[in-house]
Amino acid sequence: MRLNKYLSSHGVCSRREADRLIGDGRVAVNGQEAVIGQTVEDTDVVTVDGVAVTETVREIFLAVYKPRGVVVTTDRTWGDPVLEDIVTCTERVFAVGRLDKESEGLILMTNNGEASNRIQKARERHEKEYIVTVDQPVTEPFLKKMSDGVRLEELGRTTRKCKVSKIDEYRFNIILTEGMNRQIRRMCSAFGYNVTALKRIRIMNISLGNLKEGEYRELTDEETAQLKALAGLKE
Repeated sequence: MRLNKYLSSHGVCSRREADRLIGDGRVAVNGQEAVIGQTVEDTDVVTVDGVAVTETVREIFLAVYKPRGVVVTTDRTWGDPVLEDIVTCTERVFAVGRLDKESEGLILMTNNGEASNRIQKARERHEKEYIVTVDQPVTEPFLKKMSDGVRLEELGRTTRKCKVSKIDEYRFNIILTEGMNRQIRRMCSAFGYNVTALKRIRIMNISLGNLKEGEYRELTDEETAQLKALAGLKE
């Protein structure tokens, strides 16, 4: 098994974060510094920051309300508050996907690496719902162009068609089935709109609900079962 998948499946972090840890020299296999792309066997001893990786005791899924200004990473290089400052769960969990620094709202965290990978795969077309505030009045032509798919020249891609509806003069609701980098902000910018506030309120079957900024909760057994079923995972 590739080392990044091994770390993910043991609830250490996501595969992307695992590669960063390996690249930073924080992972060792049988006492030797690991390299990106390395494979391991069940008999190998893997350590992160000198601590041995063991089987996860309990599967955890959290719904977290990320406040604006908090970054979804373990990298403290720039001194920004990170998600780990909010989530004081005793077990190690990691974020499922991203939510940029200027945005707020729902983010999932888990120690199930396979579930994290399945939820993030764009080809699965899992829904993510947002409330967006912009600096100009929301018009029907704008909503139509947003829903039809937007060419993002800087990414060399066109967004998928999506569901968009007006809330009030300066706000609209949007449901995406993909997650390009800063996608909603880029889509709005293509039509001369600037996003002044962006809040994610739902990921698949999990809603932000009554959570307040900085709060989090464990998913219920029913929510977890439905989430895993939508992600194509067997119990």
